Amino acid sequence: MGLKEKYIPCGIVEEDRGQLPITFGSSSKTSDFVVDALEAWWVAFEETEQGAMARLQIKMDNGPESSGIRTQFLHRMVQFADQIGKPSHLLYYPPYHSK
Repeated sequence: MGLKEKYIPCGIVEEDRGQLPITFGSSSKTSDFVVDALEAWWVAFEETEQGAMARLQIKMDNGPESSGIRTQFLHRMVQFADQIGKPSHLLYYPPYHSK
């Protein structure tokens, strides 16, 4: 339709609530974009809901932007955990392999 800008989705599956909020960004999918989406997801909760959560368990796909060895991603995740005051566990599963 003549648009030149692309929007990249970042979905967060809330298994306990059966929800799938999706954030769209106009930049590439980067470590910062992933953590920015988590921050936006967190602030959408009311304070009582935030307080009821003991910890976050975040299942990651181990892609290049959210890898456990990516220093920018880990730096931003530590900042996020400090900001919300909750322990956050990153749970990785291996990336898809083509044969």
